[in-house]
Amino acid sequence: MAEIPIRCTMASVVAVRDAEGDAQVLLLHRASPYLRGVWSYAAGHIEPDERAWQCALRELAEETGLAPTALYSANRCEQFYDPREECIAVVPAFVAFVAADAAVRLNREHDAFRWLGFEETMPLLPFGGQRELFAHVRREFVERAPQERLRIALDGRADVH
Repeated sequence: MAEIPIRCTMASVVAVRDAEGDAQVLLLHRASPYLRGVWSYAAGHIEPDERAWQCALRELAEETGLAPTALYSANRCEQFYDPREECIAVVPAFVAFVAADAAVRLNREHDAFRWLGFEETMPLLPFGGQRELFAHVRREFVERAPQERLRIALDGRADVH
């Protein structure tokens, strides 16, 4: 009997800001060949000797130039069948809170960005798992105070409080 492997080689991060009392999330428009033309959010492959949360911070910085004021484990993993790799991909998700006036600087992977409210964001996300993640982020990180035990120190320590 054949088995489909489960692989965790990526991390993703949802950037959230407070815009005059309303939470907004950052969407990025893909310009590179993978998922070209799709609205998504920062994500990427975990490098050797890198932790998933470090990957999330690095990808956020590389793709958007943003540095969060706070980082949390989303307490959720995206998962999907990847036919290219013939595996079940598991992608730990993170939530990065950024300053309302933080400037976005896109790299070549993206050609546009939009800060949107959650209602505006949902129809633009192409995959059900992404919409479920954003609904979870809204419910657990915006509509209520995030659980402090999910907070990840930004000072280089890898421990979660």
